Amino acid sequence: MNYKESDLPGIGKKFVLQTRSGDKVVVIVHDDGRRELYHFEYEDPDHSISMVTLDDDEARFLSAIVGGVTYKPRALESIEVALDDLVIEWYRLEPGHRCVGRTIGELDIRARSGATVIAVIDKNHNKHINPGPELILQADSMVVAAGEREQHRQFKEILRNGCG
Repeated sequence: MNYKESDLPGIGKKFVLQTRSGDKVVVIVHDDGRRELYHFEYEDPDHSISMVTLDDDEARFLSAIVGGVTYKPRALESIEVALDDLVIEWYRLEPGHRCVGRTIGELDIRARSGATVIAVIDKNHNKHINPGPELILQADSMVVAAGEREQHRQFKEILRNGCG
């Protein structure tokens, strides 16, 4: 997944998402609350093939649906479990993440974020339950971490940028 954000002076903000499946989606959030969603062709990523305009209420309702607020697929029910303030989340390590090729200990994840890595599942399905500091993080692995929301925010920053 590739994500870019840019300011559009006098208009609002532009968000570009290149999905893992190859789709390109652009969302423009206007200062007046309108949202425009654009979908682009695979072969010509500069040619929009569809566009939807939403007002603020419609955009918030759609985000609740997409974000799983109104319905969570059964397969995802175990991915996020909230126990008071404790949250368990799963993160796929993208090849461009700076944590790839580094150990859990090198990144000093627990001390820097407060989150705890409770499992790592490699691309080849090898499972590392309660991994130690010597485990090297690999691209396309799934990392399962426990912590509070703010700890997860810091943890994601460490995964993406190698720093907190």
